[in-house]
Amino acid sequence: MFRRRNARRRRPLRSILLVLAGLGAGWLVVRRPRIRTESRTITDMVEVDVPVSTAYNEWTQFERFPEFMEGIEEVRQLDDTLLHWGASIGRRHAEWKAKILEQEPDRRITWQSVDGKETRGTVLFESAGPAKSIVRIAMSYTPEGPIEAVGSAAGLDARRIREDLRRFKEQIESQGGESGAWRGEIHSGERTG
Repeated sequence: MFRRRNARRRRPLRSILLVLAGLGAGWLVVRRPRIRTESRTITDMVEVDVPVSTAYNEWTQFERFPEFMEGIEEVRQLDDTLLHWGASIGRRHAEWKAKILEQEPDRRITWQSVDGKETRGTVLFESAGPAKSIVRIAMSYTPEGPIEAVGSAAGLDARRIREDLRRFKEQIESQGGESGAWRGEIHSGERTG
């Protein structure tokens, strides 16, 4: 009988301690300004049934990215080298600017964010025959907060890029050609051609 009475007394204390621990953990997550993890690099590729110049030309139409990139709400080209991005990541809205560092027609485009979300990447274009090309992407970013960190650890970011490339393939092949082109060159972040 004595044991039973002590067990009953401990339950309310245990419940109070669990509630306080939960509230404390929740406060840390909410009040912590940024939970940062290590940078993550994702690589993938897709073969498209269009000539390399067509694939490259369509990729230079940055403002059309929301049509095939999941979560991208808007891309505005501010000038030849600067883009403004708006995206939904989890339930958060993020905005950032990215600068094109290198751009060589039919070969590659390299960019890096200059504020906001930390991203850097390169898209390579290779001919795979007269009417086929390979688009390769290598992108690195730093997940911010617990939702992005968990999604990254689960490989959701890699799946998203794979699906974006698949949708790009469907879009360019179904429309039969590029919707526009920009053939200028950028080296070291400056337009040269």
